[in-house]
Amino acid sequence: MPGFELFGDAEREEVNEVLESGILARYGFDKARNGVWKAKELEQKLAEKLNAEYVHVVSSGTAALTTALMALGIGAGHEVILPTFCHVGCYEAIVTTGATPVLADVDETLTLSPDAVRAAITSKTRAVLVVHTCGGMAQMDELKHLCMQHDVLLIEDASQAIGGMYKGEYLGTLGLVGILSFDFLSTITCGEGGAIVTNDPLIYKRCDEYSDHGHDHLGEHRNEDDHRYFGTNHRISELHAAVGLAQLGKLDEILAIQRRNYNVMRSELQSVPGIQLRSLPDEGGHSCTHLSFFLPTHMLTREVVQQMNEHKLPVHYWYESNWHYIRRWGHFKNGSWMNRLYNDQKKEIMHYSNQVFPISDSIMSRCLSVGINLTMSEEEARNRGVEMAQIINNVIIRNKEAV
Repeated sequence: MPGFELFGDAEREEVNEVLESGILARYGFDKARNGVWKAKELEQKLAEKLNAEYVHVVSSGTAALTTALMALGIGAGHEVILPTFCHVGCYEAIVTTGATPVLADVDETLTLSPDAVRAAITSKTRAVLVVHTCGGMAQMDELKHLCMQHDVLLIEDASQAIGGMYKGEYLGTLGLVGILSFDFLSTITCGEGGAIVTNDPLIYKRCDEYSDHGHDHLGEHRNEDDHRYFGTNHRISELHAAVGLAQLGKLDEILAIQRRNYNVMRSELQSVPGIQLRSLPDEGGHSCTHLSFFLPTHMLTREVVQQMNEHKLPVHYWYESNWHYIRRWGHFKNGSWMNRLYNDQKKEIMHYSNQVFPISDSIMSRCLSVGINLTMSEEEARNRGVEMAQIINNVIIRNKEAV
């Protein structure tokens, strides 16, 4: 699943080029760097790979989303709809802009339910943030139609589905703006990094400026740049971009291994009575970072997790996650801020954070995801699938007999 599993000579070569130039910063020192521009090169190659007009790389996925929200003019008085199941960084980025995150239920795609989005839209809704989780995708046709119907912006976070597609288009390119993350556990990694993807030249330009203290990058030297807007520092370093370049070159290989191992494990698990595989609106577009499925009940799922842990088989039980599901985000529910927020925003954040989500709870409490390792051979993937299937089958049989 994570690109760091294939870290090797290609990454070292790219990084060494930066070290030999002595210029670690992405901007400036034009002559001294001897033509080495890793961040620019990464942006160009990502745009080519994704068939996008513009890509801007920054220091993290959270920085990418924050930058995109700012470039879109989202802030005080606005609401942004996002799923109950996503990385906490999505929520944090919205709060940072001064806007209010409004949570909506997921469905069995593990992404935003179009019905839940429809119910959540208000006169304050400025954008819908679709998060493509665990390698899969949302019901994009329905969500795009909803956004157009209500004149709200569609943003995609494809950080967990890099290289995934929907009806022939890369995830992250179907909305007005797409977000990618290249952290250490991402499909391809920079160590730390992220990207904004768009076909809109104005949005691209605003992202380029905001992420570098508002520099318009039009001066011959950095100290001659003008500043049209307030900005901040979300710059990526040349070292991180260099790692990302090497990793991007391995993306097709990574996806091929993931799909092979995913299909092998899936064939073993889908034969177990009682397992329901995750719904995929475009099965062929799945990037296969995870194999996700549902068990019949919450209690059965917890027992399977316990058995998997005892057998040292790694499995993600998102329902208990501190970082990926709203149920455990106590800091938002309790209003635990280091800084002081405006009262209206704080009240709205706590109001929406403390809603109950029985539909999401029913789905996530029965959901397990297995990460697809890149270092596993086909035989090892099959053996792992067989072992997991046996554990799940034994738990289901044991509980049937107990009844």
